[in-house]
Amino acid sequence: MDLEKLLTDRLAPAFATVAGEPVDPVIRRSQRADFQSDAALALARRLGRPPRAIAAEVLRHAELADLCSVAELSGPGFLNLTVADDALAGLVSALAVSPRLGVPVAAVPETVVVDYSAPNVAKEMHVGHLRSTVIGDAAARLLEWLGHRVLRANHLGDWGTPFGILIEHLVDVGEAEAAQELSMGDLDSFYKAARAKFDADEAFRERSRRRVVALQGGDEVTLRLWRLLVEQSERYFLAVYDLLDVTLTKRDFHGESSYNDLLGPVVEDLDRLGLLRESEGAACVFPPGFVGRDGEPLPLIVRKSDGGYGYPATDLAAIRHRTDTLSATRLLYVVGLPQRRHFEMVYAAAAQAGWLAPPARAEHVGFGSILGPDGRMLRSRAGGSVKLVGLLEEAIARATALARQRNPELGEAEAAEVGRAVGVGAIKYADLSSDRHRDYVLDWEGMLSLDGNTAPYLQYAYSRIRSIFRRAGVAVRPEAGISLAEPAERALAFELVGFARVVDEVAVNLEFHHLAGYLYRLAAAFSTFYERCPVLRADGPLRESRLVLCDLTARVLRQGLHVLGIRTPERM
Repeated sequence: MDLEKLLTDRLAPAFATVAGEPVDPVIRRSQRADFQSDAALALARRLGRPPRAIAAEVLRHAELADLCSVAELSGPGFLNLTVADDALAGLVSALAVSPRLGVPVAAVPETVVVDYSAPNVAKEMHVGHLRSTVIGDAAARLLEWLGHRVLRANHLGDWGTPFGILIEHLVDVGEAEAAQELSMGDLDSFYKAARAKFDADEAFRERSRRRVVALQGGDEVTLRLWRLLVEQSERYFLAVYDLLDVTLTKRDFHGESSYNDLLGPVVEDLDRLGLLRESEGAACVFPPGFVGRDGEPLPLIVRKSDGGYGYPATDLAAIRHRTDTLSATRLLYVVGLPQRRHFEMVYAAAAQAGWLAPPARAEHVGFGSILGPDGRMLRSRAGGSVKLVGLLEEAIARATALARQRNPELGEAEAAEVGRAVGVGAIKYADLSSDRHRDYVLDWEGMLSLDGNTAPYLQYAYSRIRSIFRRAGVAVRPEAGISLAEPAERALAFELVGFARVVDEVAVNLEFHHLAGYLYRLAAAFSTFYERCPVLRADGPLRESRLVLCDLTARVLRQGLHVLGIRTPERM
């Protein structure tokens, strides 16, 4: 149902016949026709023939009669292709009755681990956690819909030196009071109080150091107090995930502590494989190809000089567990771009050790930062990190107020529901519609606008379609024939048949701004169609055809937004 693929499949054999070898026809949308191929120009030098002659011969061999109403030469050797209306209508009709909107399940399903979000225990989630959580959840949703076995991994920071400080502070405060404070979600205050005490009190510092030793040694009392911190933090994280409407659950928590028993064997095996070298008392791996500014090889420290394990040891243990025990073949790490080199070195070391071998591969799904209106890192008025809950609550409050203003008929409960869907959706879409490799500016007015490339614009397009069916009082008949008499109908049809191709591309590159851009183009095409092609005032077969186009547009919008983790209200 992908037009570009259909045209490629028709032209590729013709090009191969003319060239004597496989040739990519390079099909692209065109302003001069529906599609254009310029492959003849690239072939001209290789074959020593004029490109127009090559293109003309390709046309003679290509079987396009049932697919194109016009296939002609243009300029120095372009092929201009105009798709026949009945062929396009047939593709749309097939989509209308397709439960999956023309998107097939993966031919070879994989086990995919998506490592994302990863907040720290006893610390509140801030705006810096937003991108990892939103991008990672979109990746998990998309790959799951395509039929892959998706394992979500929320790699909590729940181990290490800070927990000696936190546990000792918990002892001082008292378990009951600490549990109440943490259950209210005031994790930052608890952490800051513990840190301030550590900085000011030598006796507390010494107790904290001893507590770390007890924790690492498996002391039962210390482990019980540690679990209290972890459990209270997990309750808070789950509340944030519920507000953000992401699919992470309690079973997806896999903290650093879960790999403790694997660290020793990882280092032993690296040593056995001859990959460990000592550097200033630390045990390191030196993956090939990584050097510092001085040109010297860069070390990946797996065991520090004091005998403790570095982050690379945990990351290597996680890779080994995910490929060996979980049989994962695709590992996605949704982490900020500043961590790219670290992960590239970890992947290289894992490959050296044989823990990351084809078909298994690891990908760093990197992203930039969220900026304020001044173009700098987004900060609170006090200069600290913006808390994620506060950001979400502000978005919901703004969207709810706008919903009541735009639609006074909404009841209080419905306005609140719409406000949550629109507010949270606006934040997610602002993130996902941006190239994840770049920074972007958080702009309240822009992201909540009903105009332009925003979530509210797409959500409104969906709700407007649903209102058509409420007014019509009839159910759509997907099997009804499609008529493409008007240019606006034809333009909408072209966007509809492009859904599968975009999904296929995004499943590979995880660049969700391409899916967001497609949904925006689809909504814009529908808006033009809605203005120029009366639906309910049309008669007979034309009315049914346009209702099918409306329904199909709504289904694609809903599915596309669902992949992005954005809800679609029935009314706005």
